[in-house]
Amino acid sequence: MRLAEIQIENFRTFGEEDAALRLTLPAGIAALVGENDSGKTAIIDAIRLVLGTRGQDYFRVGEADFHQPPDGGVARNEIRILLRFDALSDVDRGAFLEHLTYLDGKAHLFLHWQAVAGSRGPSRRFTTVECRSGATGSGPALEASARALLCATYLRPLRDADQALSAGRGSRLAQILQQTEEIESIGEDFDPAAFPEDPATLSVLGIGDFANELLERQAGIGNARARLNDDYLAKLSFEGDTLKGAISVSGARGDKSARLRQLLEKLELDLRDDGVADPAPGRGLGSNNLLFMASELLLLSQETDGYPALLIEEPEAHLHPQRQHLLTDFLKQKAIVDRGAEHGLQVLMTTHSPSLASSLKLENLVLVRNGRAFPMGPEHTLLAPDDYAFLERFLDATKANLFFARGVIIVEGDAENILLPTLARLIGRDLARHGVSVVNVGGTGLGRYGRIFQRRAADEEGRLNVPVACMTDMDVMPDCAPAILGLNTPDGLAPAKSSRRWRKKSDFEGDELESHRASIAARADGQSVRTFVADEWTLEYDLAHFGLAKEVWVAANLAIADERIHAGRVTVARVLRTSIRSFRDLSDLDPESRSTSVYAKYRSGASKAIAAQYLAALLDRAADRGRLPPATLRDLLPPYVRATIDYATGNAGDAPA
Repeated sequence: MRLAEIQIENFRTFGEEDAALRLTLPAGIAALVGENDSGKTAIIDAIRLVLGTRGQDYFRVGEADFHQPPDGGVARNEIRILLRFDALSDVDRGAFLEHLTYLDGKAHLFLHWQAVAGSRGPSRRFTTVECRSGATGSGPALEASARALLCATYLRPLRDADQALSAGRGSRLAQILQQTEEIESIGEDFDPAAFPEDPATLSVLGIGDFANELLERQAGIGNARARLNDDYLAKLSFEGDTLKGAISVSGARGDKSARLRQLLEKLELDLRDDGVADPAPGRGLGSNNLLFMASELLLLSQETDGYPALLIEEPEAHLHPQRQHLLTDFLKQKAIVDRGAEHGLQVLMTTHSPSLASSLKLENLVLVRNGRAFPMGPEHTLLAPDDYAFLERFLDATKANLFFARGVIIVEGDAENILLPTLARLIGRDLARHGVSVVNVGGTGLGRYGRIFQRRAADEEGRLNVPVACMTDMDVMPDCAPAILGLNTPDGLAPAKSSRRWRKKSDFEGDELESHRASIAARADGQSVRTFVADEWTLEYDLAHFGLAKEVWVAANLAIADERIHAGRVTVARVLRTSIRSFRDLSDLDPESRSTSVYAKYRSGASKAIAAQYLAALLDRAADRGRLPPATLRDLLPPYVRATIDYATGNAGDAPA
């Protein structure tokens, strides 16, 4: 049995009709990802309202849960939540027999939960809640026994594992242990008429009853009881009405379940090292959090009836990245292995962790944004099967931050990754303040990452309106470049096109160059994804060509001298002076030759990444000294760089169609 579909109307951020939430969940494990206030917790809470949860947490709908339209309209007074379950086992079909709906010969369980707000008089407010079955909600109401089979295990965010696993009345540990099979099935009951030869053969409750009996029979307690009765109560009693006291253990008689619970509430769970009696003093919140989750999973693994569901908010809480990966791998294994395909553990989690998101397959993620949910499975995106295989290999934690961004810039190199945040900040479009992530895909797969945000049925399911700007080189050099870069043959001619991998502008006739540009842009284009192609050649060439030639030249020279600078053999100031003087030799060249000569530094030893660091520092310094105000720098940037930044920090309407 698995939860396959969720529909939510008028609950918190989710509205009605087109603004309602409709979500199809992947089997096994699903992670809701996205920025804060996007609706992830609301989805979890909606499921909790319908199914209920194990444990002591009590949750009911409140006045603030009714949807308030963003335009300031009247708050809605009716919440509707639909859950659809499929893959029901024979046991499930028997348990929910009168509530089932058969579609195409397969059994489904529909739950229509509704809360209606009302009032009695000016001050008394109430909410009526109803949950009915059937495809349209016209079936019978779900009885208590059936609802008990659907209760989910819920782990709240920033959960207090220490408190949950400590001894005390109503402890979660006692609840977990009381429902585990071993507690009641192993051992024998205690018979007061026949003391056991070996107390270890008794059950947990038997040991408790045996201890209570021994305590009541203990000689010291017996003597105290005798003195109380003989020396005091006997002398305070009327003739024929003797007062007599009996000392007994509280709770030692009565309901077996209550007695067992009281025993288990004396237990606590902590982490110990092998062979060490006392808890390790260095165990922190993360380790105890894992202990708590392991306890809940122990309980889930033993329940063969009902719906085995685990709802976790922020499982990464207190866990370092390696532990996050370990936890995710364990949950994936439990979802697949512990039970059969029709009765597998289902895990639904919320997370803000790129590490955790990257450890799951893309099809197990659901991106929640602005009150809408976007599953990442192949039936929902424009990604091809080989795209999923590629992204499973290369979508690591540094790239997975794209799932939490308000805008994304996908680049193909370290230089863009380093420079763009500085350039954007200096022209007044700070990427951090706009919630934009720069994702460096290292020269491969730019289109694949872009297609993550393109929906297969955008008209029906909605567009994922995250502005995604893909930034790439033109990779066509000016006609002067082969000679300057030493790519021509000894007679000064360019090699035949068929024998070289590079292209120059004169290789293209008519509008072929623009067609080439359009074909590059089309690799990742459509819906909210746009590709911005270099206006001329590469980032470094274009920066030099459009107004920052001296700065790019100086940064390249600093990069070449980087090792000597850090070794103390030369100073930054000396390299700066030498670079500025040598740049004067380029002043008489035409723009293309000058820019190519600057770029040649990067072909002859200057690291693009290191040069980008120096260039960012040079621009920062110039801006701080007032020599490079935002408007001036903006005019000096290549148009495609400006367009990339503007689109990612704006919205989907900022870019040309």
